[in-house]
Amino acid sequence: MHSFEYTRAHDLDAALRLAQEHAHQIRFLAGGTTLIDLMKLDVETPSHVVDINGLGLDRVEQLPDGRTLIGALVRNADLANDAHIADRYPVLSQALLSGASPQLRNMATTGGNLLQRTRCVYFRDRAARCNKREPGTGCDAIEGHHRNLAVLGTSEHCIASNPSDMNVALMALDATVHVQHRAGERAIPIREFYLLPGDTPHRETVLEPGEMITYVGLTPLGEGTHSCYIKLRDRASYEFALASAAVVLQVHDGRIAKAGIALGGVGTRPWHSPQAEQVLLHQVPTRSLYEQAAQAALQDAIPYRENGFKIELARRCLVHTLSTALPPQ
Repeated sequence: MHSFEYTRAHDLDAALRLAQEHAHQIRFLAGGTTLIDLMKLDVETPSHVVDINGLGLDRVEQLPDGRTLIGALVRNADLANDAHIADRYPVLSQALLSGASPQLRNMATTGGNLLQRTRCVYFRDRAARCNKREPGTGCDAIEGHHRNLAVLGTSEHCIASNPSDMNVALMALDATVHVQHRAGERAIPIREFYLLPGDTPHRETVLEPGEMITYVGLTPLGEGTHSCYIKLRDRASYEFALASAAVVLQVHDGRIAKAGIALGGVGTRPWHSPQAEQVLLHQVPTRSLYEQAAQAALQDAIPYRENGFKIELARRCLVHTLSTALPPQ
């Protein structure tokens, strides 16, 4: 691990001032469940680490207009077990409880989860070539071990998959990510927050230097909303998804009036599928309809030598998740 300067920020302005001063060389520390691991591996080598646990962004708030604000420092365990979240947004609670281990969920935060780095073994191995870690060096994963990596959103420069469960649910819920800079703040739809690797896989989000995530916003779900998150993996706990699906369906007069569909484990980012949503809209829920939606969700998938099985697995996962959330007629 490289040496670094540690600072504990006691208010948001102090944290943002340090972020502005040190730009690319600073990392914010909350739970540290990913950052510390990557610093030990010399994958992350910040010159400054700013502890933001004292900023008070650790509450779930219900606003008068019906929206819910989730602080960036809310721990995953607290968010999953929050009575309001479990009742109004069960898909989010289910996704959080399927991730990591109880110990990690007690430490990991909402903001940290949004920025969770890939578990591609080549990204974490300094001896390997990785464009995400060192732009322009190449991607050993394409010809190497890639069973767990992406089939959607890949490029010739990167096929690393996004590991998060929480963010798949947030995609289906069409959440908003609130970020702050010393010059002001902005609200970013989560479906615009993550970038495809293209030829710049080291850029994973639209965050600019000096910005910090402060809240995640959720809009109220209408009457007749059904949701579910299902995760398929090699073992029952403490394992990343081979394929997962989050669905949010609103039904009116027996037809699907609104749909939010997202996949995990198969994309280079938490994978929102407007194609599947379009198939579902205004239709009566049937098994055949769900199969059509799953086919549309994976129509652009590109398999590699070891991970082609993920395409059919993800299709079946989505059909099962849709059927669980809203049994077909």
